[in-house]
Parts: sequence; structure tokens; C-alpha cells
Amino acid sequence: MTGETGQRINMMEAPGRAANLSYVEDSPVSPSMSIDKLFPALLECFGIILCGYIAGRANIITSTQAKGLGNFVSKFALPALLFKNMVLLDFGNVIWPFLWSILVAKVSVFFIVCVLTLIVASPESRYSKAGLYSIFATQSNDFALGYPIVMALYQSTYPEYLQYIYLVAPVSLMLLNPIGFALCEIQKWKNQGDNQQRKLLVVGLVVLQVLKNPIVFMVVIGIIAHFVLHQTIPPFMAEFVDGLANSFGGAALFYLGLSMVGQLGKLTRSSVVTLILLITAKLLLMPLICKEMVDVLDNSNTSTLNHSSLSNYAFLYGVFPTAPSVAIYAVYYNAELEVVTAGMVISTFLSAPIMYVSAWLLTMRWMDPQLLMNSLQNVSFNISIVSLVALVWTITVMFLSKKFKRLPHVFTINLFLAQFLTCFGMILWNFVVKDDNFVGQVLTFTLLCTSLYSTYVWPGLIALSLVLMKRFEDVKVSRGIFFIAGWGVPALVTALLLISGERLSGTIDSAFFYGKEQIICTTVVIAFSILLGGSSLICLSRVSWAHNDQIQEGNSTENLVSEEEPENQSLFEPITPSGDLNGECLTCDFAPPQPMPDMIISTNMNNTPTTLTGQCESRCESADCLLVEVEERQQVEDIQVARHVLLCLLLTVSLLANLSSCLWLLLNPVPGRLYLELLFFCAVANYGQGLLSFALFGMDKHLIILPFKKRLHSLFYGKKQEEQPQTNLPEEIRMTCTQFTKYHKDQCFHDIVKKRRCGKKTMVDSFLGCELVEWLQQVGLAQDLGEAVHYGTRLQQGGVLQHIGQEHDFQDGRHFYRFMT
Repeated sequence: MTGETGQRINMMEAPGRAANLSYVEDSPVSPSMSIDKLFPALLECFGIILCGYIAGRANIITSTQAKGLGNFVSKFALPALLFKNMVLLDFGNVIWPFLWSILVAKVSVFFIVCVLTLIVASPESRYSKAGLYSIFATQSNDFALGYPIVMALYQSTYPEYLQYIYLVAPVSLMLLNPIGFALCEIQKWKNQGDNQQRKLLVVGLVVLQVLKNPIVFMVVIGIIAHFVLHQTIPPFMAEFVDGLANSFGGAALFYLGLSMVGQLGKLTRSSVVTLILLITAKLLLMPLICKEMVDVLDNSNTSTLNHSSLSNYAFLYGVFPTAPSVAIYAVYYNAELEVVTAGMVISTFLSAPIMYVSAWLLTMRWMDPQLLMNSLQNVSFNISIVSLVALVWTITVMFLSKKFKRLPHVFTINLFLAQFLTCFGMILWNFVVKDDNFVGQVLTFTLLCTSLYSTYVWPGLIALSLVLMKRFEDVKVSRGIFFIAGWGVPALVTALLLISGERLSGTIDSAFFYGKEQIICTTVVIAFSILLGGSSLICLSRVSWAHNDQIQEGNSTENLVSEEEPENQSLFEPITPSGDLNGECLTCDFAPPQPMPDMIISTNMNNTPTTLTGQCESRCESADCLLVEVEERQQVEDIQVARHVLLCLLLTVSLLANLSSCLWLLLNPVPGRLYLELLFFCAVANYGQGLLSFALFGMDKHLIILPFKKRLHSLFYGKKQEEQPQTNLPEEIRMTCTQFTKYHKDQCFHDIVKKRRCGKKTMVDSFLGCELVEWLQQVGLAQDLGEAVHYGTRLQQGGVLQHIGQEHDFQDGRHFYRFMT
């Protein structure tokens, strides 16, 4: 048990009494694992993964060859390894309650992910997503990555722990994966529509899919051979089985590296939220539930040390990353491949530091409790200073961008203010707690506790405001009620704690200044915010896909333009054929068009021009282009839903960590060393919120990024060079622009270009960036949104199109662009 957690427990048992920590110093903990071989094992595993990634990235091994290696690993090497270990397994040494605990934990996580996905996902793909996401959260990379790490940690202390790898994985494959396969088959069945004819095939396909899995098949054969062969592999086949089994480790890790190539590049903005939730379920929820299930169900163990060791082993097992085979399932069902593969990569590299830090804490023989408390205080103090600076910048940007008066930014400003006060309170606490000043400590604690509780409450309120604004567009959200809830509830809870609680002496931890009562209050506030924020985000997701269904059913693209921009209807005029211009003015004086490079113009000499090259007889009388004014108004009115959702989601994940910390301390009489890892993470999450706010809202694109890029470009190249036409274009850009101008420009002009007013008497043929992105995907010039944006960027770099005000790069948004002559 760590010194700090020991102090906390002693304080709860005897409030006001100084903690007696002498037993921590006099009785060093005997480690139940060896960390000496952990770092070499991690280096070996991730080194081989890196080699595979380099081989795939450099195209030394092609994707077809990688599939062959994957087939060898999954259909030959792994089944041989399982058969060998099933035959030699000693069931007499198995602690069955531990096995049931891990199984219950996996089932719990599986159904939590499954139910939430069924509630949140759109009807078109909810069943396949539920099946694949649930498998993702529960199927670990036990054999290729988990086994070497467990062997490095427990080979010299608890070698019998190695056999649990071979027991847990097949059981979950045979029990949980069939449920996920059934959900995927149901989705295929619903999409095909022949419900009456294919109902009976669903069960048969699921059973066939399970039996076709070589892991399940070989586990069954191995268990049968275990009893038939009396735990002995016949000599004539022992060398053959060993040869295949020994080839698994390096080949599987190398194939894992190959499968990572190019996966993160496939992520889209909409899949990031899903990925965050899946990583949270895999690397936070799974290890915590595994540990708690062992603590609850493993009551038959008479040895306290062995029970604690099993509990810690369950936590480490839960951290194992997702198996690459989940990507194979995604390919088979043609669903959510980008999310699964990117999640596999991220979880693999995030699990390594978590496992190493956990093992390091568990193997330390002695910890100075005073040093631990000071370290925690220093971490909180240092992160608060950095976060405070970031929040000052972020709040300033919010005011300068003029968004602070609009919803939901007015609530976001309150969250930033609460985060600012929390950091300021922690900085004051670092100095006040060292002085014997009771009044100063109580006042500082009041400020710190109230503002920290406010940062817990505001994410849920912001998510609720997004739902109300999305669901009831005509209803104005009552700001007063939100302000009372965001500041009044934390102040009330803090007042009750000050009145009814009993201050503990001898502690410098602000999270435990009032003992067990403070932990209970924190648990209640966090649980309330998680329920409010989680339910609001679920409702927001359901409202979003329901709104999309209505749009797809009842509205065309033209209707969408008029609905989303009712104030811009006066800017539109009916489009005329590109060859019949009737002498109308089509150029904007605010941003005169720049000529295309000669090499691209030459390919379009015989084509019909889409814009006039002459100057406009009627100049724009307005000081600014009307279209640019529309863009600026849209920027101010943008409520940034995606950023707010991401902010609420990430803060809700940090609240889950804080809730786990509180429950861990309340439910465990001896929290254990792993609690320290969670404790430091919560300190960083609580006092480092400002860094997250800065990342999402501190770098305003229109106020900071674009002016900075424009200024930087003018400093490096100068205005004269900036105005010169590009002559030395890369071959890829030149070919793209040549192809587009020669074969696709006229059709694109006819499909998406509209005449819009840029002045009182002047008009310009223009289109929205999002319209071109959609058109490129429709005609097959781009396979997805990312490729479409990249294609449009090349057209802009080649001078085929430009922004109406020459201020923005090409992007998938409601910015106006036009084709050049």
C-alpha cells in the first residue's frame, strides 16, 4: 500500500489524527512481479512492430504479401500455439474465481458498449456498429503482445499466471464474439430486405462464422487432446507443433506493424468522437472493471498477497490493446474499418506506457509518503500555472472573436472562468497550505472547491444547451437557470461541506481536506454531471441522425442551400449557360482574378470559357464584397457544435477517471499502489483542463491562424512574388489541374456554380467549398471527403480556382470560391 493512500485511509478511520505511516517504512512490500525484464520485453515487441510498419510504409512488403503473412499467423501459427498449450495446461492450478471475474468484466464492458451504440448510432448501421465496437472493446491482443509482457513480469514469481492467457481469450471468443457476429449478420439481413426468406440463415451464419474461427476450433481440439493424451504431446508431432508455435511471436508482431500502415490517415472528423469513446472503454473502463471484479469475486483466496497480485494482474490484463483480428471482422462485414484500424493503432501505443508505469509502481519496494504527497502537490501546482496562461489566452480570443454573447459560447466562457479560478485556487493553495493560517486555508479551499465542482458541472450543462438548441430551434435557452446550476450548485455543495464536514489536520491534499465527507460530495457532483452530460450527448446524437434522415427524405441540395442561408437568398440569381453570358458582369472588383499558369491554360484553349476575362463595366460600389461579408457573418454565428461536443466528451472522460478514483477510495479498505497512477492522472485532468480548452478554442482560425499564415507568407515571399502566376508546379498538381480543366470543368461549372451578388451592380459566378467536395465524390474523382479536399487544394494551388476574397485555402465548408480563366 502506498504511503499517501495509507494516510488517506488512516484519516478516514480516525479523522483529525495524524497518520501513522511507520509500517510503510519498516515493512517494505515484497513485489509479486519482476520489472527487470519488462522494458526489454516492451522494446522487443514494439521494435518488431516498428520493423513491420517500416516494411509496409516503404513498400518492401506489399499489402497482398501482408495478407499472406496474416493468414499464416492466424490459421497456422496461432492454432498450433493454442493446441500445444491446451494439451499441456494444468487445470489443477487454475484459480477459477479469477477466470470468472475476468469473464464477467468482459461481458459487462461488451454489453455497456453494445447498448450505448444501439442507442446512439443511426438506424442504417446501428447493429453492425454495436457488434464490431463491442468486440473491439473486449477482444485483446493476448497472444502476440500480452503473453510476452506477462511472461516478463510473472515468469519468476507466479508462472502459473501465464496459462490464464490461453483460458480467457478462447472463452471470450466463443461467448462474446458470436453475439457481435449475430448483430453484424442482422445488419446485413436488414439491409438486404428479404426478411422472411433470410431469418433462419442468421443463426446458421453466426454458428458457421464461429466454427470457421481457427482459434475456437483448435481450443476445442486441444481440450479434447488434453484428456486423451494425458497432458503430453506425442514425440512424433512435438517438434512439428513446436516449430509452428514458436513462429507465432515474431510473425504476429511484424504483421501487426504491417497492418498499421496508413490507418490513422483514414480518420474523419465524425469518427474521432467514436474513437475516443472506444479507447476509453478499452483502456480505462476494462482494466478498472477487471480489477474490481477480482476484488469482489475472488473470496476463496486465503493469501492476501496472492489476492492482491491477482487483482493487479487483472488490471494489467485489461490494459492489453485490441487484437488485429477485429480489423479482419470489419473488412469481412465492410463496416467501420477506419475506426477499428485507427483504434487498434492508438490503443496499442497508449497501452505501453500504462503497463510500464503500472508495473513500476507495483514493483517499488518502498515509497516515502511525504515525498508522494509533495510530488502530487508539485504536479498540480505546475500544471495549474501552464493551464492558467492557456486560459488567459483562450478567454481573450473568445472576447475578440465576438462569440462570447452567443449560445452556447456564453456557457463555454463560464466553464473557462471556472477552470481559471480552479488553477488560481490551486496556485494559492500551494502557498497557503504551508502556513498555519486557518482562515486563509478555509477561504482558499472554498474558492478551489467551488470552482473545481463548477468545472465538473458545466460540461453537462453545455451538452444540455446543445440539445435544446438542436431540438428546439425556436426556443431560447434560459441563461439564468444555467448560471444558477453552474455556479449555485457547486457553491451550495461546498457550503454544506464546510458546515457539516470536519477538517483533517496533517494533510496538504485539497481533494481530501475534509476527509470522507468531501469524497462523497465529489462523487455525487461527478455522477450528476456524467449522467447529465452523457444523456445529453446521446440525445444530441439521436437528434442529429434523425435530422439527417428528414433532410435526405424531403429536401434536395437546392433546398438545403435556401434553408441554411435564408438571409443570402438575395445573393442568388438563376444560372445561365456558360457560353451565353448576355454581357452581364461576372467579375468582382474586391478580388480580381489571377491568371492560371500557361501550362494549364494551354490545355483548355478549345474549351468554352466559363468566366469573362474583361473588366467589369459597373464596379463594386461597396467597400467590401457582399459574399465576404456573408462569410464573416457565418463565422461569428457559427456555434461550433463539433468543438463543443468534443470538449464535453473529453471532459466527461476525465470525470469518469475522477469518479473511479472516488469509488476506488470508498470501496477498497486498502486502495493499493495502482491507485497512485489514477490519482496523478486525475490531478493532471483536473488542473490541466485549460490546455484542452486552448487546443479547441484558443487558436481561432479566422482571428489568428489565417492572418498569421497570410502575414508569414508575405514576409517570406513578398507581395510581388505572391501576385506572380505559378510556373513551377509539381507534376501531381499540374496533372490534376490539366485533367480537371480539360475533362470536368464545364460539367462542374454547370452543376454547382451560381451567380451571386458581390456588390450592388456586380455579380460573380461562385460556388461553396462543400458543394465542390460533394460533387467530386459524386462523379468519382474522389473516394471520400479527405480525398475530395485534397483534390480541391491541388486545384487551388494550380490556379484553377481561388477563394472569392483570396483569404482561405480550400476546405470543406461554406466558403465561396470561383473558377479562374
